Amino acid sequence: MNSNNNHAAPQHPVVVSIAGTDSGGGAGIQADCKTMTALGAFAASVIAALTAQNGAGVLGIHEVPVDFVLLQLRAVREGFPVKAAKTGMLASAPIINALADALQERDFPLVVDPVCVSQSGYRLLREDAEDAMRTRMLPVADLLTPNKPEAELLAGMSINSPEDVAKAAERLYSLGAKGVLIKGGHFEPQSGQDMIDWLCIPGKDCEPLTHPRVATNNNHGTGCTLSSAIATYLAFGLPLKEAVQSAQAYLNRALATSFNPGIGAGPPNFMAGAVSK
Repeated sequence: MNSNNNHAAPQHPVVVSIAGTDSGGGAGIQADCKTMTALGAFAASVIAALTAQNGAGVLGIHEVPVDFVLLQLRAVREGFPVKAAKTGMLASAPIINALADALQERDFPLVVDPVCVSQSGYRLLREDAEDAMRTRMLPVADLLTPNKPEAELLAGMSINSPEDVAKAAERLYSLGAKGVLIKGGHFEPQSGQDMIDWLCIPGKDCEPLTHPRVATNNNHGTGCTLSSAIATYLAFGLPLKEAVQSAQAYLNRALATSFNPGIGAGPPNFMAGAVSK
């Protein structure tokens, strides 16, 4: 993993979210920055797209010109000692290709959340950009964090069992991902069963990381929250597995105390999940 975490972790490490906005404040860059701040990091951002949305759905998308996306990234990297970054909604192939080139050389870990479709079913990644996500972003990902549908799309197979998880992970490694966390929220739950996220590292068996399932409809932005929390904990110098487990615990606390500020699905309660540093 590309990282400069062999040095002492800073008190407030700079973590960058490269993603789309959510005007409703519950997902996207807004969720990322709230999560990073709650966990004690300094949040910076690179906006790839703007969305008009709330908890009930997405009304529209406006992509940011590629040159200006890169200019934001340049400003952040020249102005701050970045300790980790994450990507979320990247919208189009030109944006993905440009960012993949720009992020090839770096000294910090990169978490790639391959956002394709919103929870309300609105496409957030153009269909003609799926190949760019697969061939350009996966090779620069230190950790890929797909949900079940995203992992199935990228790996080109159905995933219904632990054996399928392992096979899909192998396909994603072959595309360049250095690690994969297949999130368990879309798997069919068993009665009383904990949530299982599968952490897969090349050369090791995929490891089930369990955490309590929270009964709530306030699940808007959970994927953004988890991936940005992982990036933040990596910025603090935690090893990958510990960073993932710490992020799971943060998200679980935030979901357990969530509330709905508006219509539709509410987000996690970012501040209730905060951890003192």
